[in-house]
Amino acid sequence: MTTPAPIPLVDLAAQHAAVADDVAAGWADILARTAFVGGPAVAAFEAAYAGFVGTAHCVGVGNGTDAIELALRALGVGPGDEAILPANTFIATAEAVARTGATPVLVDCVDDTALIDPAAAGKAVTDRTKAVLPVHLYGQAAEVELLAGHLPDSVAVVEDAAQSQGALRHGRPAGSLGRIAATSFYPGKNLGAYGDAGAVLTSDDELATAVRLLSAHGSPRKYEHSTLGFNSRLDALQAVVLSAKLSRLAGWNADRRAAADRYSALLSGVDGVRTPVVAEGNEPVWHLYVVRVTDRDRVLAELNAAGIGAGIHYPTPVHLTGAFAGLGLGPGSFPVAEAMAGEILSLPLFPEITPEQQERVVGVLADAVGA
Repeated sequence: MTTPAPIPLVDLAAQHAAVADDVAAGWADILARTAFVGGPAVAAFEAAYAGFVGTAHCVGVGNGTDAIELALRALGVGPGDEAILPANTFIATAEAVARTGATPVLVDCVDDTALIDPAAAGKAVTDRTKAVLPVHLYGQAAEVELLAGHLPDSVAVVEDAAQSQGALRHGRPAGSLGRIAATSFYPGKNLGAYGDAGAVLTSDDELATAVRLLSAHGSPRKYEHSTLGFNSRLDALQAVVLSAKLSRLAGWNADRRAAADRYSALLSGVDGVRTPVVAEGNEPVWHLYVVRVTDRDRVLAELNAAGIGAGIHYPTPVHLTGAFAGLGLGPGSFPVAEAMAGEILSLPLFPEITPEQQERVVGVLADAVGA
């Protein structure tokens, strides 16, 4: 009997095949001109991605974590300040806040969508709060306008848009919903580079200027340093990859939506599997398709043993990591996020996934939850 081929969580090889010729030509040009840092390739991508998101500015940087930190620093966030964020996020969101010297203030999420709870964020505001970071989790936008309704005007909304390239909220693109946004182009993202890369997005001219200054050693021109910054710039080779992929992103996102709809239909009759909920007004891009099951670790092990590349995003809420033990927030602090962390399961999802692959994933999952 032939063993079925493994189904990966993400198939980057299939995506590379679609852009290989464009990337090879672009890289050959970069190598010939030795224009490795900055230059026309970076400028072209920044202009194209700003247009895609609908902001006046896109500043390419080294990675998504730096993008969050640079956005916060441009706003003047630093020691003595607080920034509010959800407990159920990748640690980079909190890490970037801590790197500015500010204190991350965690809040719980909404049970059905897993997005930041706007009311909880509003209750967490103090006179030290400088920013709130809604995370557009799993490919759908946080309810930014509801969140803003709980905030004083002095608190800036800084979007963590790392998982939402192309997502819409009430017709507006994620990344254009707050005062400033950060995104990641880590290889597995909907728009992924061939290494680390990120960007800051804003329509505020002063903030964009500040981010460019901070990300280039605080230097407006060579050997002039007007402020203390650091080095975080988008590599020209990565800009070539991102430009090649950006022209295909809308189509890839449409394929992700079709795959997500197929999963939801296939799982509609499967007891014991809780499928994702989309907030009213959202059009997600399904960076991840995350279900919830009991006895998750056993179910995951059975999927993996059958060659299904399922995973967990994320197994430990920020407050329960060793890195943020100093916040003094133990188990029970954020019950929704903690309950989710024990149940969430990310199923394989990528633009090229076939109906047959999805049917196999659901078949193995149904058997596992029914065991």
